[in-house]
Amino acid sequence: MILDGKATAACIRADLRAYIDGEKEKAGRAPRLAVILVGEDPASQVYVRNKEKACADAGIDTVSYRKPADMPQAELEAFIAALSADPDIDGILLQLPLPAGLDAQPCIDAISPEKDVDGLTAVNQGRTAMSIPGLRPCTPAGILALLDRYGISTRGKKAVVIGRSILVGRPIALMLSEKGRDATVTICHSRTPNLAAVCREADILIAAIGRPHFVTADMIKPGAVIIDVGINRGEDGKLCGDVDYENAAPLASAITPVPGGIGPMTISQLLVNTAEAWKKKLLG
Repeated sequence: MILDGKATAACIRADLRAYIDGEKEKAGRAPRLAVILVGEDPASQVYVRNKEKACADAGIDTVSYRKPADMPQAELEAFIAALSADPDIDGILLQLPLPAGLDAQPCIDAISPEKDVDGLTAVNQGRTAMSIPGLRPCTPAGILALLDRYGISTRGKKAVVIGRSILVGRPIALMLSEKGRDATVTICHSRTPNLAAVCREADILIAAIGRPHFVTADMIKPGAVIIDVGINRGEDGKLCGDVDYENAAPLASAITPVPGGIGPMTISQLLVNTAEAWKKKLLG
């Protein structure tokens, strides 16, 4: 079974649109997301355009700010703090990575946790670790939303996560092990011995390592659910994931494609988080 993130994300956008259209008169306005792009990285520009289009589809207003790559650190942090204090802004998206010379984490932590729709501030990462309600990182939340849409339970399953980043690996491991999800989780990384053997034990295998076709068929337990978070360029220039899809798919009970899998789900969760921040502030 192919887990179609593109189609699922379209359904989520449509559901959000219906909800926002029904509530914005009561709220006084639609949700509003501030989008900050520093520098002129071509890939970041594409990502931002895709996010802005998705917001429009869901009925979320965006206010975009383009800043020069040589913007001073203190000036960027002050600008973000001002947006955090602006009552007309519900969510703040700081497109990463930042240009060389800028430290991302202080900029992220200048975002109010209640407007941190990427779920990356230290406060929201801590809330995730402690299973306290808050805005969750978009990719892990998108993974769980996709599993839920397809009725794939994590309860009692053994999950293996390849990768330990704060964007994906660590938070998805925490979220899978929360009460109600109830998975038993192993985090693997570059220094994990016998990695293939560990992966073969997984009922749910999540690859988020950023290496094209790293997960091969000999690392997969027959019938496993495969979640491929990687977005890479293969030698042929085409987009590919961290999983050798062609050889892995026949073994898996369910698998995400690249493109069209987790990428659209990440953007859809950004919209969900923005709507949630708006709802909490204006609708109670």
